[in-house]
Amino acid sequence: MFWESVWIAMEGLKANKLRSVLTMLGIIIGVGAVIAMISIGLGVQQKVQNSIASLGSNLLIVTPGANSPSGGVRLAAGSNISLTRQDAKAIAREVEGVKYIAPAVSQQYQIIYGNQNWKTNVQGTMPEYLAIRDFQMAAGTFFSSGDDDARARVAVLGQTVVASLFGSANPVGRTIRIGQAPFRVIGVLESKGQSSMGQDQDDTVLVPLATAQERLMGITYLHNISIQAENDKVIDKAQEDITALLRTRHRLAPDSENDFTVRNLTALMAAMTETTGTITLLLGNIAAISLLVGGIGIMNIMLVSVTERTREIGIRKALGATFNNILLQFLIEAMVISVTGGIIGILAGIAGARVISLVAGWNTVLSAAAIGGAFGVSVLIGLFFGIYPARRAALLNPIEALRYE
Repeated sequence: MFWESVWIAMEGLKANKLRSVLTMLGIIIGVGAVIAMISIGLGVQQKVQNSIASLGSNLLIVTPGANSPSGGVRLAAGSNISLTRQDAKAIAREVEGVKYIAPAVSQQYQIIYGNQNWKTNVQGTMPEYLAIRDFQMAAGTFFSSGDDDARARVAVLGQTVVASLFGSANPVGRTIRIGQAPFRVIGVLESKGQSSMGQDQDDTVLVPLATAQERLMGITYLHNISIQAENDKVIDKAQEDITALLRTRHRLAPDSENDFTVRNLTALMAAMTETTGTITLLLGNIAAISLLVGGIGIMNIMLVSVTERTREIGIRKALGATFNNILLQFLIEAMVISVTGGIIGILAGIAGARVISLVAGWNTVLSAAAIGGAFGVSVLIGLFFGIYPARRAALLNPIEALRYE
């Protein structure tokens, strides 16, 4: 009896192919939209996580200036010179849980090689910077502590600078000018792409810290200190200890604001992940509305089908069809529409995500959970919105149904 009901249901759908396809379209669009929207949201989330992770893991950054109420940095008079190399050495010596520390200064300079020139950020730092920021060398070597002690005029270039000044040529061993000062290129960094703030991490020149301070900028203070904690379990404690140590070293009164800021990028990643997760959920919910509309379309068409086939239902009941037989027949029709629409919708959603990625250049991430969830919801919607029309058909009085014109 079950397979007979299935066969009758399929024949009913075949009799109105165009109507069945149009009804199915609501489910196809709904499932496809949910999958595509969630893939976009997850792509944004992954890009943000990768960008922050590219800055380094378990990273703390100390900068001069106090936090402002708006979340930026407020620089009081003279506070932009509040950090020194002695502060960095004290942190390395006295704070537990610190794995690497790299004080740094930076400034924009015109870089010249032959008849080519390029304006970029020149950063003076220490050899530990390579490990903290997880940079790899593409060619040559990084400078050493000995180069810093000797104030050596050596430089390591990012890929953007290399492409702008040297094209496809190997720059290692060649001499560039930073401003008016000659520097010998000793290495090239591997590409890292853009940061979470949209900055090109390959558009940089790295030189020893003491060289930058004394031979280029003529300063004794630092612009920032990058610190890598040993693991994520000690990073919060390290942040507290660094804050306490610097307050003591800077002789700040208990009621005075910090003249520095310690940023925890692990906490920043957690906050941004939560934000992008909320955006993904919002996109999915908006797309899911079209699934609901598709379900209403199924109910509408099934009610029309019941009305059109009232006489057929009466004949079946007169020949012995039970309440369950009629109910099953119309439920199967609704489920076939929703399941078929769901399967096509999955294919449409996957294709849509790929097209968006290729055409718009957005990062998209397909989620098995999103695909399974969207399909499951489409099946439940078909079942839910198919029950009322099916029950209405099953409850028809056979005598009244036979009289129906």
